[in-house]
Amino acid sequence: MARVFPTLGYQTIIFFLFSCYLISLVFGESYGYAKTIDKKFFGLKEEKRSHFRVYWHDIYSGSNPTAMAIVQPQNNSSTMFGFLSMIDDPLTEGPELTSKLVGKAQGFYGSASQEENGLIVIMNFVFMEGKYNGSTLTILGRNKVFLPVREMPVIGGSGLFRFARGYVKARTIKFNQTNGDATVEYNIYVLHY
Repeated sequence: MARVFPTLGYQTIIFFLFSCYLISLVFGESYGYAKTIDKKFFGLKEEKRSHFRVYWHDIYSGSNPTAMAIVQPQNNSSTMFGFLSMIDDPLTEGPELTSKLVGKAQGFYGSASQEENGLIVIMNFVFMEGKYNGSTLTILGRNKVFLPVREMPVIGGSGLFRFARGYVKARTIKFNQTNGDATVEYNIYVLHY
């Protein structure tokens, strides 16, 4: 009987140490209020690289505008500094507004520069088609609207785009200076799980 207890005691200690090791593999390092978590904990698999091309339609005119000025500039700034617009813009498969709707761009943008035409853009691309239905990509960055091509970061996402990161390249296809309507091609390059 005396030999059984030490063997059982050693087995218990070894089991305990092995369990602690396994837990540390799953949950990683701990710093009190924060800890590193292994991607397996979230069920994440191989990281993917995807490219999407959509067309963003910013519509101020007509009976059903998708963009609306919510703050007007307070001075006669040539850059419209202080202007803010809320959007619920259609994202389509092709450059024509009548082409297949694949999602919406929801958010806002505003003129954030007093010296040049530079916008701060904060928007979610909400996909409504196919396997990406309900998933979103979040874009936040500076848009120098009169450059031929502008680059902005993708800072996150939801659904199939959890832990997303990447960038977009925006290129204006058409812009109506009279009413402010615009069509912009967005090429989205994103890493996601």
